[in-house]
Amino acid sequence: MQTVQATLVAAIVTVALIVFPISASAEGNDKFVLTIAIDGAIGPATAGYVKDALAKANERRAEAVILRLNTPGGLVTSMREIIADVLASPVPVIGYVAPSGAHAASAGTYILYATHIAGMAPGTNLGAATPVQMGNPVPGLPGRLPDKDGKDKKDAPQTEPKDAMTAKVTNDAVALIRSLAELRGRNADWAEQAVREAASLSAGAALQAKVIDLIARSPVELLRQVDGRVVEIAGGETRRLATRDATIETIDPGWISQFLSIIITPNVAFILLLVGIYGLIFEFTSPGAVAPGVIGTICLLLGLYALNLLPINYTGLGLMLLGIALLTIEAFNPTVVLGLGGVIAFVFGAVMLFKVEAPGYRLSWMVIGITATMFIGLFLFVLGALRRARTNPARVGRRAMHGLPAEVIDWSDGKGHVFMQGERWQARGAEAFTPGETAEVDSITDLTLVVRRRPKPNAGE
Repeated sequence: MQTVQATLVAAIVTVALIVFPISASAEGNDKFVLTIAIDGAIGPATAGYVKDALAKANERRAEAVILRLNTPGGLVTSMREIIADVLASPVPVIGYVAPSGAHAASAGTYILYATHIAGMAPGTNLGAATPVQMGNPVPGLPGRLPDKDGKDKKDAPQTEPKDAMTAKVTNDAVALIRSLAELRGRNADWAEQAVREAASLSAGAALQAKVIDLIARSPVELLRQVDGRVVEIAGGETRRLATRDATIETIDPGWISQFLSIIITPNVAFILLLVGIYGLIFEFTSPGAVAPGVIGTICLLLGLYALNLLPINYTGLGLMLLGIALLTIEAFNPTVVLGLGGVIAFVFGAVMLFKVEAPGYRLSWMVIGITATMFIGLFLFVLGALRRARTNPARVGRRAMHGLPAEVIDWSDGKGHVFMQGERWQARGAEAFTPGETAEVDSITDLTLVVRRRPKPNAGE
């Protein structure tokens, strides 16, 4: 009995010596921080990527999330989705403009203001948050433009909004960024200047103006500086960050997000739409080709999906479709008016298609020009084919047989048989022919050739 007890005690001690050091070691290394990177224009794919990454951080109980920004801006709708996800996140989000040379302009400034802690790397900048989705950038409302140090310029020009809609959009953007600044305790006055006057700040000036909370050269230094800070997360709860020596993991966007980020751009969506429409047109004109129909259907569906996620002008879309329809009719029934009208309608529709002027979401004039040139080339090709068809002699039918030679096989009483182009024909004529003689086709009546004697060549020929 004593032996059993001693063995049991030894086993318990051994397990304790093995398990507890391991547990302590695991406890010392279980802190980790996830990194989300926004590089380039902000769109629907970016918003989906951030939403999924924040959900994953919550599931894995991450200590914090570093939202690294390097963006010229993007769509307002996607920006608001990201802001809503950051504000609702139970995991603290640390905004970080990096690496050196990066910037958080336009929509990036709003997102940085929404994060629980805002930091920048040296050599970065933020600002220029004037809303431009409704058209050209608005110079600003009455106020003073800040210089590079964030101070007011007394002699700065004063500009008024161009119209009521611009004023509404600008005031709405100001209200949003001021509410974020007040929520996070940051400089709300400069935030308003960034919207109304497209003001920008360097990292040092932003820290001095209390727009950001810190400057860090690397994510490791960033985590050391934020360690021990208390932040307020969703629901009014507070959390003290313990990020020193935390493991940093990067969440890369999945292949679906990367694929969507490619097709959900005006230029790609525009090209997909055209390839899809013309693929279906070629399939309908040449049934059984299969490949144009399959490729056209896939491209058309992808293009329509991209257009559904982008703010478009349906008048422009209608003009584009009208232009394509007119050019298609021109291909089958060549005229000058339909082709010219189709090109004009297509170009105007392409220019009006996207009502977005956000960075990274502008339709390239080069794409419009190349596409319009291709359509004009098709238009000229069709007109050239029409001219040639009208001026050149017929290649098939009765007219094509006129004047062709025919070898006489047999002949009697003004009729017989001739051999022409590898075929045996019935023939008749007013003249008498001998077998083996070559006659000339004058006309054709009811599958019977009317032949005549070939004219003798002139003396000089």
